[in-house]
Amino acid sequence: MFNNQRPDTNDLPSTAQLLRSTVIALITAGVLLVTVVMPSEYALDPTGVGRALGLTQMGELKATLAQEAAAEEAAQPVATAPAQAQPPVQQAPQQPVAAVAVAEPVAQPAAEPKPALKSDELTLTLKPGEASEVKLEMLNKATVSYEWSTNGAPVNHDTHGEPYNGPNGYFHSYSKGKQVKGDKGEFSAIFDGTHGWFWRNRSNQDVTITLKTTGEYLSFKRMM
Repeated sequence: MFNNQRPDTNDLPSTAQLLRSTVIALITAGVLLVTVVMPSEYALDPTGVGRALGLTQMGELKATLAQEAAAEEAAQPVATAPAQAQPPVQQAPQQPVAAVAVAEPVAQPAAEPKPALKSDELTLTLKPGEASEVKLEMLNKATVSYEWSTNGAPVNHDTHGEPYNGPNGYFHSYSKGKQVKGDKGEFSAIFDGTHGWFWRNRSNQDVTITLKTTGEYLSFKRMM
């Protein structure tokens, strides 16, 4: 006959100890969720600990990169199928004309007046990671010349336009660049809508941008 040793009940954790361990584990998981996971993945930092640890900036960068990637993908031109050749149209034989009537000259509609030339100048400051956008309201084929520069720190920029009542997320880019300190040139609007500049400060210091514009636009406003 074998002797079976039974475990001492004093060695097993009590119900109160198990409950306390479970509560501690849940509290620890909640603290990690609020202070680490939410700031680093979703840029949500209700306690401020994530920003102090640099995790909130990581979450904001992830969100910004995802938005910029989606915008660039949406801006890619969509290939269209080549138009099919139409069969030649046979002309009916001409009938003799007894008399030719002379048509009266038709008055042409007057051309729409162009907007008066406007000039504006704006200075704005971007903190690290901050973005801003300035838009001009322009009609199709209206032209504007511009020049902008920073106080020495580089920024990312995109000069683009969005048509009135256009598809959601659609825009036309005239020029873009990364880590540049200024740009100047001229562009003509290819549709009625808003046209302008988007900047984002990717450096670790404040950046001041000065923009000057002259052209045929209806309004000048800072969007963000």
